[in-house]
Amino acid sequence: MSPEEREGFAAFMLRLRGNGIVTKELVAAFEATPRRIFIPGQWQSLAWSDRMIPIECGEAMEGADLQASVLRALDMQPGVRVLEVGTGTGFTAAVMARLAARVVTIDRYKTLAEQARQRFEALGLANAFVRQADGSNGLPGEGPFDRVLVWAAFDNLPRPFVDQLSSGGVMIAPIGPAEGVQDVAKLTKVGSRFEREDIGQVRLQPILKGLAAAI
Repeated sequence: MSPEEREGFAAFMLRLRGNGIVTKELVAAFEATPRRIFIPGQWQSLAWSDRMIPIECGEAMEGADLQASVLRALDMQPGVRVLEVGTGTGFTAAVMARLAARVVTIDRYKTLAEQARQRFEALGLANAFVRQADGSNGLPGEGPFDRVLVWAAFDNLPRPFVDQLSSGGVMIAPIGPAEGVQDVAKLTKVGSRFEREDIGQVRLQPILKGLAAAI
């Protein structure tokens, strides 16, 4: 890390400790993943801030604090299989790949999926897989997954995902109105249903069906 980036990372760590969401495994995974290569050049000074950062295809990358708090709530374990809906730049998937056995991340934009794949290859992450796909109903037929993370909001409980989770598996997704504040729901699979615990609030775009036509 450059001195500027190390200073930003140190401030990020202080915020996480203040919120009580630091584990040594999570810190190591973040520190081992060079965030600057996932961020457009003009925004690199904000790399470790809690601000949303504009990226290609009109999308945005979540602030580092939100990413960390969500990953802490997911309780990543060495053997778990993870599905992420909303690859973005690929940063969160890259961090998860250092904590999990296998990560499959999908995005509706071909450009974002291709760029993320190149970053994973550059970092030697052999257990992170990215593809362009419609993630509105997950990846039926590819589960079960032990963890599911969705970076787009559902207007109600995403029941189609129940069948894609292993028993006791955990899904985290925003639930709420497209134009308002959404609750970040931690959904734990118990039998054939979800137990829900709300762990925060966000404003993210609603989940979209289909693939992006041109990009």
